[in-house]
Amino acid sequence: IKKSNLQEDKKNILKRKLKKIFGPILLIYSKEVVQGKTKTMYVLLNAPWSVLCYYAEEIGLRVPLQVETTQETNWSEDVLQYLHIKNILAQQVPNPPPDYYTCQFRTNKLKRFLGHENKDTFFKTTQRHQILYEILSRTPYGALKRGEVGIARLVSEKIFTAAYPLHEGPYQMPRAPADPESLSMRQILYQYWARWACWKKYQPLDHIREYFGEKVALYFAWLGFYTGWLLPAAVVGFLLSLFGIWLMVTDVPAHEVCSNGNNIVMCPLCDICSSWNLSSICYTYRAGILFDNGGTVFFSIFMSLWAVTFLEYWKRTCAVLSHRWDCSEFEESEERPRPEFTAMAPTTIRNPVTGAEEPHFPETSRCRRIVTGNMVIIIMVAVVLIFLLAIILYRSILSIIISKSRNAGRIASLTGSVLNLVVILLLSKVYTYLAHILTRWEMHRTQTKYEDAFILKVFIFQFVNFYSSPVYIAFFKGRFVGYPGNYNMLFGVRNEDCGASGCLIELAQELLVIMVGKQIINNVQEFIFPKMKTWWHKRKFNLAHREKGANEQDNVSPWETDYELLVCEGLFDEYLEMVLQFGFITIFVAACPLAPLFALVNNWVEVRLDAQKFVCEYRRPVAERAQDIGIWFTILQVITYLAVISNAFLIAFTSDFLPRLYYRYTTEGSLRGYIDFTLSVAPNNFTQSDIQCRYRGFRDEKGHNTPEYYNLLAIRLGFVIIFEHVVFLISRMIDWMVPDIPEDVQIKIKREHYMAKQALAENQVRLPISTHPTVKPSL
Repeated sequence: IKKSNLQEDKKNILKRKLKKIFGPILLIYSKEVVQGKTKTMYVLLNAPWSVLCYYAEEIGLRVPLQVETTQETNWSEDVLQYLHIKNILAQQVPNPPPDYYTCQFRTNKLKRFLGHENKDTFFKTTQRHQILYEILSRTPYGALKRGEVGIARLVSEKIFTAAYPLHEGPYQMPRAPADPESLSMRQILYQYWARWACWKKYQPLDHIREYFGEKVALYFAWLGFYTGWLLPAAVVGFLLSLFGIWLMVTDVPAHEVCSNGNNIVMCPLCDICSSWNLSSICYTYRAGILFDNGGTVFFSIFMSLWAVTFLEYWKRTCAVLSHRWDCSEFEESEERPRPEFTAMAPTTIRNPVTGAEEPHFPETSRCRRIVTGNMVIIIMVAVVLIFLLAIILYRSILSIIISKSRNAGRIASLTGSVLNLVVILLLSKVYTYLAHILTRWEMHRTQTKYEDAFILKVFIFQFVNFYSSPVYIAFFKGRFVGYPGNYNMLFGVRNEDCGASGCLIELAQELLVIMVGKQIINNVQEFIFPKMKTWWHKRKFNLAHREKGANEQDNVSPWETDYELLVCEGLFDEYLEMVLQFGFITIFVAACPLAPLFALVNNWVEVRLDAQKFVCEYRRPVAERAQDIGIWFTILQVITYLAVISNAFLIAFTSDFLPRLYYRYTTEGSLRGYIDFTLSVAPNNFTQSDIQCRYRGFRDEKGHNTPEYYNLLAIRLGFVIIFEHVVFLISRMIDWMVPDIPEDVQIKIKREHYMAKQALAENQVRLPISTHPTVKPSL
């Protein structure tokens, strides 16, 4: 905890207050450091054994009963071993944390726990941090009605500038050769995890959990699991892209466009545009075949089933990890109310399960606050849609202004995509700030419910923010244009039509710009910004240290060194980036088979960037417990269901897959003449051009829909229904076949419950049992 530029009288007042609040329970040491003209006071807190025992029982910490000797493996290790392939991903990480059977700590049962003889090592470092932060978080320093409670509020009000646990020494390896077993946990994590050279090695998840806590470890476990599962999706998508390249050369309709397109005059794309020849889109039409071909259907079904299977097996992996890390029952029975909720709740209520008095906030008041927060979400979503409408008008107007340019449509589409990305990033910053305020105001009881409410608010907004433009291009653009002589208008401007080569290639372009552009920007920010901030922090401290001697510089205290590091702002942004990426590669995968490959490359980089930030550049975060990845899993399930529906409609209504199949079926089985089949002749009353022009659609010379239009509409709707039912049926079968919790883990859970019951039992006397039928055993 640090306070800078204190006046002497304020400093003395602060010392007295600290001793008054924490003196009876904590050991307080004050250290003053002079850096140039600035005096800095560090307040070091340490909890004695009695306080550790009291709060360990209070917050339900789990302590070891017996060592678990079962060797844990992962799915890829099992597969490689079954195929007798050398596992290049494995590595021997020193000092692996042992796995224990555990139960909740009880002071009066201390002698029944493993390692109770050594009070210095009985509680892990992360558990000590949790206890100290619990005390700091629930201690009031002013009026409770104004929420003046907890260290987080003091830091936000600049009374203190930081509150953090200390790292375990430097992360750099010692200059002299050292025994790997003698390395600190931070050095082990850097050497075997955070370095770029470890990109092809398994993550040491148990070490990460031991140093950073379960919540951080679960994030990296999920990220690594997701990245591993992206590999088969990326391989299949890449092979289908090669198939698309082959079709670009051999496709019959593409050959007709490029060779006979000079004979086909197309109607103008805007009111002041001129007619154009179909052959002018030869290259873009061929490029569209790369994304729009027969493999699209197979890949859409594959990715839908991939997403379902991925989530089912993650549930199994999460169950294994949460049990191994003693968090399988955390949210149900062990999670405590948030300190801020405890301090600010106006009433108490008796818990019907435990019978204890607990803080309570009236549900009617909370409901009113939640409704208010939802109204803000609706307003912000409306703002996003207004910006989307503005970008649509921008593309239409720009196409008119530069209509004489040969690539007017492509220029307008590309610049619109870039402008949309900029608007997305700006609106995201504003709304995230509002969501923090609203969620804090809603007074959620536990930290898990608080985080879930915040995540849901932000994700709903971000979903609309990021996906509104692709959804518009995929399902609405070009659907309400009208036909020559009877065009539909929006604010006096003709409704936006798909480009000359169709909407699917525009959707692929939009996805690549938003998804890949966002990934590049985020990775640059995560790589450059932390290093720049760290350099600036160290520069300020180095200027102050220059006035010291060489010996004093070498003896810089660890709390000073850690204060130079950056503040860890949590895992929300990391999860959000990955979940949005998951949406792009599943909801719109029919438009871009290469999306999983881009995601795989990005995630390989993301794992090392995040590891370096936590090990090298961030202050050590307070270890938090977690049972799973929270509401993110529910969001992933919703995205998976939306992906099935989205891909069905993309293939049916945006792709040319079904029209081509219909044409093959109604002709001799060839695609010769398909281009002429998809083009209609402009009505006679359309006199904008001297030559009779063509346009995409199934209409007669009067502008009425032809029988082919209705036949295709019925086929498309039937395809959507069949596609959804088949995929959902197979998904249900996968869900039924894959149990959520492995059988061996269920046995371990029962074994642990039995051992905990035995350890905490008040009476361990064994009853005498008589073999005589008439004699009953007695106490």
